[in-house]
This record gives sequence, C-alpha cells and structure tokens, in this order.
Amino acid sequence: MQPDSDQRTGFSEPICADRIGLASLTAMAFNGADLRPLRDELISKVVGGTASAGEGLDLSLIAQLLGEKQTGLSIQAEVLAFHQLFRSPCSAHPPKLRVLALAAAIDMGGNTPIEFLLEESGIELKTLYVIPGIGLPSPLPAHDVAIVIASDSDECREALRIIDEMAPRWPQPVLNPPRLVCNLDRDKLHRLLQGVEGLDIPATICVTSAQLADVAQGNLSPADIAAELHFPLIVRPRGSHAGVGLAKIDDRAAIGAYLAERAEQEFFVSRFVDYANEDGLFRKYRVVFVDRKPYACHMAIAGRWDIWYLNAGMSDSADKRLEEETFMRTFDFGFARRHATALAGSVERIGLDYFTIDCAENKRGDLLIFEADNTAVVHNMDSPELFPYKPPQMHKIFEAFAAMLIVRARQGRERAA
Repeated sequence: MQPDSDQRTGFSEPICADRIGLASLTAMAFNGADLRPLRDELISKVVGGTASAGEGLDLSLIAQLLGEKQTGLSIQAEVLAFHQLFRSPCSAHPPKLRVLALAAAIDMGGNTPIEFLLEESGIELKTLYVIPGIGLPSPLPAHDVAIVIASDSDECREALRIIDEMAPRWPQPVLNPPRLVCNLDRDKLHRLLQGVEGLDIPATICVTSAQLADVAQGNLSPADIAAELHFPLIVRPRGSHAGVGLAKIDDRAAIGAYLAERAEQEFFVSRFVDYANEDGLFRKYRVVFVDRKPYACHMAIAGRWDIWYLNAGMSDSADKRLEEETFMRTFDFGFARRHATALAGSVERIGLDYFTIDCAENKRGDLLIFEADNTAVVHNMDSPELFPYKPPQMHKIFEAFAAMLIVRARQGRERAA
C-alpha cells in the first residue's frame, strides 16, 4: 500500500476531500428521506465558511436530487474550481484495492455511478474531476487501477480529450479508455453496430430545429434527411436522458406541435420500432457487461412504448415481477443464449470494460438496441421484500466488477515488474 505521501519522490499526494457521496444520498432520496434538513445544514456551513470541499459537492448532489439542477451545477462549479479530488466511503480499512475514477464536471447523471458498484466491496474509491484549464495533479493520487467514468457527451468532450492525451503514459491500467467511450452517443452507436448479426439498431440522425420545422411545413420529407426515416418518428433533444423531451411523431402537424414546446436547437431522430409482444405489452431490458460478460440488470414491462423502469409499474404487479425474476434466473441459458451472437458482436465492437445496453426484442426476434451507455444506474436500492430476487443478481454484478478491477490491477503490476 502507498502512504498518503510519496516518500520515493518527496512529493505529497493531492489532498482528498471526504464526502457522503452519490450512492448514499441517492439511496436516501429513493427511500423517501427528506434531504432538506441536511441541505440546510450544509448551506449553513457554506455561509459560515466552514464547509469542506466534500460537503460542497454533497450539497450540489442534494440540490440536484431535490430537482434544483441548475443550482446544483452552480455549486458544483464553485467547488471544482478549487478542489478536484474526492474520496467515497469505503467498507474496509485498509482497503483491498485503490481505484481512481476519472470524472467530468457534468450533472449527476453524466458520470458512471460507480459508487453503487463498489459500496460493499472493500475497495477504496477516489474520484478525480478532470477540469479543462486546471490540469491533472502531479503526482497523481496513489491508485492501483483507473477507470474513466465520464460520458460521451458534449459537456465531457474536453475532459475525455485530456485523459486520452495522458492515457499512453498513465502509470496504472486505465479501464474504459476515452477513445472507446467516445463511440457511445446515439448518432455514432448505430454506425458502430450496424451489420452485427441478429441485431437491430435504428439509425439515429442529428437534426436541427430548422430542419424539423421544414419537415413540419412540407419543405422536406423525413427521407430527405435520411433514407431510413419515415413516419412515425422518435424525436428527443440531443443530450437528453431519462425520457426528457422524448416523443413519437406521427405526422407533420405533430412536429409543429412538438417544436412549439421545445427550446432546444438540436434533436436526435430515428424510426419508430413497434416492439410490443402479442399480449400488447412492451418489454425493455437492461443488460450490464462486465469484462465482456453480459448480466441481467432489470426488465421493465408496460403497455406503453416509452418505457423505463420507474414508469413501468413493476412494484404494483406480482405478474410483472415474476416475469422479471424469471428473466434474471434464466438469463444465461435463455436471453443471453438466444442473443449470443448479437451480444458478442456488440461487445467486440464497443470494446469497453464496463457498459450497459437498454434493449428489447423486435417482432423478428432480433435484439433491438436502444442505447449503450457507461453511465446508466446499476443499483441495489429496490425493496428486498418486494423484489427478493434482485439482491443476489445485483451482488453478482458488483462482485464481477470488483473482480475485474482486482485482475486488471494485478496484470498492471505484472507488466511493470
């Protein structure tokens, strides 16, 4: 283990600020805790000049969890202007491994929520925010393995570039390298995965509001923008997440109505795929890949196409939960075997050490991929009484992730020897 200061060089390690962290604060909010008293306590410390950098970052997260995104981002920007290195709670002392997560200054959904994966692992997690104009600390914090947790988004672009520039000289193994993360945005992913056997991924086209207005007015047809496009269309603001601004557009008039409610200037457009089963219900799956192996994460079932787990009513239906449990228990010899070729092809082309896909099955039985992401939430917050089958599955994912980190760190030491 490295001491807090590097005695070999005489340089001190960068100071690391402790924080409550994303996993604990999100779990509190998820379980219905009132975060406002903690928010007010931290605000008092800020006003009194006694708040630490870690407490400032926690305050930023609390504001975002309370729906005050811009306030939270403003607080975060103030904190990161003078401090970039933070330590999350660790379940073991001393830790069995030290991980350095390389993050970007973005909202709470823009970096991999790695704390959920490591909460009970006994692995120490330090997060270094890579801020343009500030640069990386020298020396770097002591660590055994690093992982890039910034997303393929405009806000993270410069941070990814800085990490990528340093990556060939990084002293330890770096997982999820930036050059591969940068393939995940929706308009690039379909080109990357096009032609994989057994896989269906609609082309996603970036368009301007002016182009959409031309379609609404009859000056353009969807096919004029891209040959694959035709009504009905799926439209969403570029960079949006969790269904914000997502809409199914059936005709020109609907585009006009949609644009009247949106201030964004760029959108992603793709063809609509009706993936409903014979019972009229839509089934959407999240699959996690750890070290190239797929794991079931969740299954959402609803009567609507724009489905994600929180709007699927899984808590209200024992039948839906039974189907999700069956999906998890039979995944290796059911879903994963059925789509083995498409899953393997996706892993080969994406190439990341850790990522997720949100997917379904189209009416031909092909794997229909909606998106691939390195920042989707993989957690164990659901009620074990209502979802008793989930904790074993989540722990399987968490253990695989920790094992991957340990193996990569060992391989790094062997190469350096």
